[in-house]
Amino acid sequence: MNQSDWDELEALQLKSWTPRSQLSVPATDVPRSAVPSVDVHNHLGRWLNDGEWMYDDVSDLIDIMDESNVRTLVNLDGMWGDELSENIERYDAAYPGRFATFCQLEWAKLAEPDGADRLIASLDDSKRRGARGVKVWKNLGLSVRDSDGALILPDDPRVIRVLEHAGRLGLPVLIHVADPKAFFAPLDETNERIDELRGQRDWWFGDTDVYPTFDRLVDGLARLVIATPGTTYIGAHVGCVGEDLDWVERLFEQAPNFHVDMGGRMAEIGRQPRRFAALVRRFPERVLFGTDIYPVSAEAYALYFRFLETEDESFDYAPDEAIPPQGRWTVSALGLDAQALAAVYAENARRILSLDD
Repeated sequence: MNQSDWDELEALQLKSWTPRSQLSVPATDVPRSAVPSVDVHNHLGRWLNDGEWMYDDVSDLIDIMDESNVRTLVNLDGMWGDELSENIERYDAAYPGRFATFCQLEWAKLAEPDGADRLIASLDDSKRRGARGVKVWKNLGLSVRDSDGALILPDDPRVIRVLEHAGRLGLPVLIHVADPKAFFAPLDETNERIDELRGQRDWWFGDTDVYPTFDRLVDGLARLVIATPGTTYIGAHVGCVGEDLDWVERLFEQAPNFHVDMGGRMAEIGRQPRRFAALVRRFPERVLFGTDIYPVSAEAYALYFRFLETEDESFDYAPDEAIPPQGRWTVSALGLDAQALAAVYAENARRILSLDD
């Protein structure tokens, strides 16, 4: 290299830097889960797909599930009313045992004087229509506002009352609160998710004049869970605190009704695989398999199976991306034993959702 080449390298922008690993390490192919699995975190409806069904032909999805040994897939997109019924008819009723559709709640109704009562009635109606659980999205705490304009937080007494009723109905609650910690951190050279935020600017919640802090939101989640011991919770995305497994473990200790899925967080737990595996060993009944990959593919499932079952090291968690979206690092696999795999893949979900074998 001559001096001009070195000068050009000095000016290299981070977005143009795509290093290729020189490691030679095993790459284990795991096309099927070790036991028939339950993916508790997925999206099949129209809510996230511009009003169109996520899959034109459900039989194609069934083929992928069969190829991957996924017995049941949880659809979090049921919403409420007729939309819920149409999701259940398209998936649960048409393919018994293969799908379990969750409803959602129109939290904006809490701004109305009888809002909590209306949401409780909505839960009753969703239960009658066949909902198998409730999905709570991150808009609760980040965008849903009360009649006075204040944000409604997860530990609001009205939220507690509504989700306590979900427990009485036997509906587990899969809840997503906040977002990765970096989405609440300053937008500067120290932010580890800056690549992702550059492409999704509305995912940054670091303006404390507008949004609660990350700690306020997740502490509100903990207060909600503890205040409603009769309701079973699945904390989405490793309990929404994948960066701090000590926090998750403390809530496990305090709240027997709290569980987590791993959907969308391979990048996060894959850089601390021994710590996460230790959490699974201590609380094998509290961690559930989920992916949050949509539309699903056999290749995406195989990557999750490799992550759970092998001892492979330093591999790409987003192999199709030139720049990995959730952080510029690789992941290493968990190497869970057969007993832990059986619990995480299926037993815990079957118990919580009352699924038939």
